[in-house]
Amino acid sequence: MTPAAQPALPAAQPALPAAQPSSPDPALDQSIAPDQPVAAEPAVLDAGHVDLGPRYVDDEWTLLIHDDAAQPVWRDPDRTVLRVTDAALRAVPDDPTYGFLGVPAGTDVHVVPQVQHPDVVWVGWNTQDPRVMQTIDRGVTLELADVDGPGEVVMYLQDGTFSEPQVLWRSTEPPGQPMWVEVNTHTHANWVFTAPGVYLIAVRASADLVGGERVSATRHLRFAVGDASSTDEALAARPGEVAAPPPAGPDPAEPDDAGGGGPWLVVGLVVVAVALAGALVVVVLRGRAVRRRVEQERAGS
Repeated sequence: MTPAAQPALPAAQPALPAAQPSSPDPALDQSIAPDQPVAAEPAVLDAGHVDLGPRYVDDEWTLLIHDDAAQPVWRDPDRTVLRVTDAALRAVPDDPTYGFLGVPAGTDVHVVPQVQHPDVVWVGWNTQDPRVMQTIDRGVTLELADVDGPGEVVMYLQDGTFSEPQVLWRSTEPPGQPMWVEVNTHTHANWVFTAPGVYLIAVRASADLVGGERVSATRHLRFAVGDASSTDEALAARPGEVAAPPPAGPDPAEPDDAGGGGPWLVVGLVVVAVALAGALVVVVLRGRAVRRRVEQERAGS
């Protein structure tokens, strides 16, 4: 049976006052039990439902990944890889609406969609841990603290077929880009990766507590984007050490410089040599003139 054709990219949506759709999907209804464990073993998640969310671990405010793909469990981001397979590939439409992606129309990009795709990991966020809901004052601020990777990352929401996108995070913008998430919120968005490879996405979660205290934590989401990307490399990656895209090769219109710089380098060296020789002649002539003047002054005295 031939699978149904997938759209190039999810539809766009209008600007909203908070980082959640104006018409929540009933599939986002969920509740989290207070006794759900934190898994100790490493994991690679390439499909199913996961959320980034604040939680207390040993009375410390932090960010964990809530894995609801099978038995609900929380996972440490440093021991979890979110694998985005090539099933997520989409072509950027020839539509100025998608200009915020910063890549030409027709370019293939990996998209973790806002609406769940059975073959793509479904990444969202929630503020639904019971203790978090009891202790925070109204909501949480999520910020994009940093992105390491071979391409750019854009996250945006959609709400309808003909509306404009609400861009939440862009790695081309300065760090920060805060978005407000109300208490007891569960939301998913579109994550766009412009190149395959390993990404570390630093996310900061801050909140004011009902007792007056301010809490904050920053954790890294580990993405292995594309079938050829190594999940082992993603698991071992450290901030600031993720491989950047390779430098651009030589312009094919330019002559080959395998011989050490080509004819332009030879011409440059000749010009420098002539200039140095001329300077040397000037110095010698000036030295002789000074010497003759000194000898004449001595003879006169």
